[in-house]
Amino acid sequence: MLDIDTLDHSRLQLVPPLAPILVTGGAGFLGSHLCDELVGRGRSVICLDNLLTGQKANIAHLLDHPGFRFIDHDVIDPIALEVSAIYNLACPASPPHYQRDPVHTLKTSVFGAINLLDIARANDAPIFHASTSEIYGDPDVHPQPETYWGHTNSWGPRACYDEGKRCAETLFFDHVRQYGIDARLARIFNTYGPRMAIEDGRVVSNFIVQALTNGEITIYGDGTQTRSFCYVSDLIDGFLKLMALPQAPETPINLGNPVEFTMIELAHRIIALTGSRARIVHRPLPEDDPTQRRPVIERARALLDWEPTIGLSEGLQRTIAYFDALLGERSHAAGRAAV
Repeated sequence: MLDIDTLDHSRLQLVPPLAPILVTGGAGFLGSHLCDELVGRGRSVICLDNLLTGQKANIAHLLDHPGFRFIDHDVIDPIALEVSAIYNLACPASPPHYQRDPVHTLKTSVFGAINLLDIARANDAPIFHASTSEIYGDPDVHPQPETYWGHTNSWGPRACYDEGKRCAETLFFDHVRQYGIDARLARIFNTYGPRMAIEDGRVVSNFIVQALTNGEITIYGDGTQTRSFCYVSDLIDGFLKLMALPQAPETPINLGNPVEFTMIELAHRIIALTGSRARIVHRPLPEDDPTQRRPVIERARALLDWEPTIGLSEGLQRTIAYFDALLGERSHAAGRAAV
C-alpha cells in the first residue's frame, strides 16, 4: 500500500489548473449566455466588455462567482491576459447600434481581431470568432452556403459591420496560414432570446416590444423579405461544439436555423402569441437591407452533429415572457420615481 506520509511532496508533478477562458463581449446578449454555460460547466471565465452595448445586468448573477471575473475594457486597445481559450463576441450587432459610431464598429472588428489573435498566439490558445451572415450581404445565391462569397456594398451604411467582419475573417485565416493559429469561425444567422435589449433594433425584439405595448408594429418594405431565426441556447450549443472539435475546420461554419419566415409571418405570429391590439404599419426599406437570408447548415450537421432544436413558437414564447417581465419592471420603476 502507498504510504502517503513517506512521499516527497516537493517532487510530485501536480497538474496545474486550466487558465480561464476569455469571452469578449461577455456582457452582451450572446456573450452573457455563453458565460453562463461555461461557468455552469465548471470553467473559470474572464468576461471582457466595454459596456457600449453590453449590460452589467446580464452578468450580475455571476459577479460574485469565484470562477468569474469581469474586466471593463475595449478590445480595440491591447491587453495581456493568460487564458486557455478565447471566444470573440465583441462587436455591436444591430444596425442602430453599429451605425451609431461606424468608425468604432470597424475598429472593433479589425483592431479587436488583431489584439485577440495576439493573445491567442501568446498563450497558444484556440480562438473562436463570431462572424456573421452579413458576410453574404444582399445575397444573389439562396439559401447561403459557406462557399458563397457574398454580395455586399463596401461604402453603404451597413458596411462598417459587414466589411469589418469580412476583414476580420481574412485576419483570422491569414493567422492560421502564417502562424498556425487554431481558429474556429462561425457565421451567425439571426438569433433571438432573453437578454436582447429593449432598444436592440432587430426585428424580433422590435416586434415583441411593439406588440406588448400595443403600439404600431413597424415592417420595413412590403414584409415579404425573409429571415431565419435561431434561439439563443441552440446557437450557444453550436459555439461549444465548434470549439470542442479536435481540429479546427478549414472554413467558417454557418450556424443558424434553416427554416425561413417572411416579416409579415413573424409579425402575425407575435401578435397572436401576445394577444396584442397592435396594428401593422409599413415604412420604407432601409438602404442595403437584405431581401432574403437562410443558411445552409450541412457542414454544421456533418462536423458538429448540430442543428437547432427550439422551434419559433417556443422560442418566441420564452422571449416574450422575458420582455413582458422587463417592461413590467420598467413600468414599476417609473411609477415609483413619479411618486
